[in-house]
Amino acid sequence: MSEQESRELRASHSTSSSKGGVPIGFMIFCGAVIALISMGVRNMTPLWQAPMLQDLGWSSSNFTIAIATQNLMWGALSPVFGGLADRYGAPRVLVFGALLQIAGLWVMSMANEPTVFFLSAGLMIGTAQAAAGMGIVLGAIGRLVDESKRTIAFGLITSASSAGMIILTPIGRTLLETQGWSAAFLAVAVLTLPMLLLAPFIGRKRNDGEPTTAAVAHQTVGSALTEALRHKGYLLLTIGFFVCGFHVTFVGAHFSNYLESEGLGWQLGATALMIIGVFNVVSCLGVGVIVSFLSKKGVLSVIYFGRAALVGAFLLFPVTEWSVYIFSAVLGILWLSTVPPTQGLVAQLFGTQYMTMLFGVVFFSHQIGSFLGAWLGALAFDHLGSYDVIWFASIGLGILSGVCHLFIDERPVGRLRTNTPATTPAE
Repeated sequence: MSEQESRELRASHSTSSSKGGVPIGFMIFCGAVIALISMGVRNMTPLWQAPMLQDLGWSSSNFTIAIATQNLMWGALSPVFGGLADRYGAPRVLVFGALLQIAGLWVMSMANEPTVFFLSAGLMIGTAQAAAGMGIVLGAIGRLVDESKRTIAFGLITSASSAGMIILTPIGRTLLETQGWSAAFLAVAVLTLPMLLLAPFIGRKRNDGEPTTAAVAHQTVGSALTEALRHKGYLLLTIGFFVCGFHVTFVGAHFSNYLESEGLGWQLGATALMIIGVFNVVSCLGVGVIVSFLSKKGVLSVIYFGRAALVGAFLLFPVTEWSVYIFSAVLGILWLSTVPPTQGLVAQLFGTQYMTMLFGVVFFSHQIGSFLGAWLGALAFDHLGSYDVIWFASIGLGILSGVCHLFIDERPVGRLRTNTPATTPAE
């Protein structure tokens, strides 16, 4: 590690190691719970599709365009809220996001028209996810831990977000079956309240007079963005994460409806999402440890090639209850396990000062993919009567992403390897 990087890490640790004496371990716990609730609510929402369409007579596109827009808003605003969290501290941003999510769920409970659902599920919840989602938590926690343990911490938080699928998906299914879709949204809003209590413990804003890592590294927000956008590896990482978003959101938004169309019932989709969550908890923990000593780009390539192979195998055989279970289990291993190495690569390449913002840019690409996965899936189903074309597109995109990651240079940028100024163009 270079002398400059050591200074940057020391400055980060000195200003962010605790908040009012709260142990870092407790902060990680709070961050994990916030990620669990935030991602759990997001992943249970597609369960509402079949009941709402049956009750309100909407088309699949009426429902899915809101979910697609939610993902796009989440991605587009992630760099903005990431920059605000880097500057003013994560707690304020997280509290705002939690309040907006509660309000959005309340409005969703009254969504008898597609425009109201679009406003709430699309615009309000999408903005809330950007402010109170996993990216803000990962960025705040990433500054608190030693570099050698950073991806392990990322794995813990990402696995907690997957646990949200395990814990909240069956709750959502029960609420839908016992209370109906409108009352169920109100109940989910209540489940979001703990985020407000835990957000103040995530990191802290620096005290006046304390040095920032930006001051140590002589880097501004503009130069950080310029440096990243000129870096070939960062651009390839961004392209690869686009594919991740396409995959997970297509499956998350449409798998229940796909199974309904195959005669297996939307309820099996809830079980499938829970299985994905179970296996992803273990996978994220394992990947977080693995990439602390193995090539991050290599692990990412394996994950994306594995997704392509899995979808291809799933399409070769008849869709049965057991094939869905097997598909869900393997997909769970490959699901959000992309996050620890992706976030870790951003920090490894550019340091931690603007990590939340720079990951937000990469995540925006992920959410463009999410938007297209949700929207194109709905278009395919409404106009072609099946999801076949999207399944085949998923295979091709998985291969593309696997190849992209092979060409990433994992070495830190020049300013972290030498004492040259941070404004030097990236390699």
